[in-house]
Amino acid sequence: MSSATPLPSYSSYEFMLVSSPSPFVAHVEINRPKKLNAFTQDVWVEFSRVFRQISVDPEVRVVVLSGAGNRAFTAGLDVQAASEGLITAQASDPARKAKLLREHIEEFQESISAMEKCEKPVICVLHDIAIGLAIDIACCADIRICASNVRLSVKEVDIGMAADIGTLARLPKIVGSTSWVKDVCLSARDFSAEEALAVGFASQVHPDKARAVEAAVGMATALAEKSPIAVQGTKELLNYGREHGTADSLRYTAIWNAVAVQGADFSAALQSGLKRTRPRFEKL
Repeated sequence: MSSATPLPSYSSYEFMLVSSPSPFVAHVEINRPKKLNAFTQDVWVEFSRVFRQISVDPEVRVVVLSGAGNRAFTAGLDVQAASEGLITAQASDPARKAKLLREHIEEFQESISAMEKCEKPVICVLHDIAIGLAIDIACCADIRICASNVRLSVKEVDIGMAADIGTLARLPKIVGSTSWVKDVCLSARDFSAEEALAVGFASQVHPDKARAVEAAVGMATALAEKSPIAVQGTKELLNYGREHGTADSLRYTAIWNAVAVQGADFSAALQSGLKRTRPRFEKL
């Protein structure tokens, strides 16, 4: 695996390690390994902050996401911390308590959605334990790569609730089989990297975490060499098309590219193709 250089502008984060294994590539690691990288409110607030910062950082064009250590990508929500928070949520009646809980859930949803909204493509490496919130996070990624030892599960039913941070909304749009989606979401059963690959949830499987991260960094490095206008525009248009009809998507694409093709990247890429040279693209 490539050596990585810590990025000084991200050194203030406690629960997110951010380094650069190659030019214009950021490797974000969820950094709570002693707790299996489980999320508390402090962790998800940092998760949101780091992806908002990356989204506008001209030094980053592609992101790789993994968990720190070799025990978990993330074991999901820190249930003990969450239950203590719910117990201490005081309100005079159910309607007012529901309002507090709704605000809490919405903050959590928005924090994880920050990765999906990040303008830069995110390649998520799922390894070791990847349950519950791990699937919510993975559904926000653009590309998913698995280590063969990963243990995947939409686990929320087993703690007495429906998944509420994004899996139930996003997973059916990622995977073509509604039957399979309901199978794993209703049962909370484990599924393997091979099963994830077979249904289209993941696009690659590698023997272990190190080689999965290496593959992700290799892919990210290749993407980072392409026009950031083209790459970020493609992510935007694909995500828009997922949520809108064909006619609206075509119209949006026409408006988007009417601006984008006037940029220097378009002519540089065309000329490099004609001259068989390697183009270099300015920071965006």
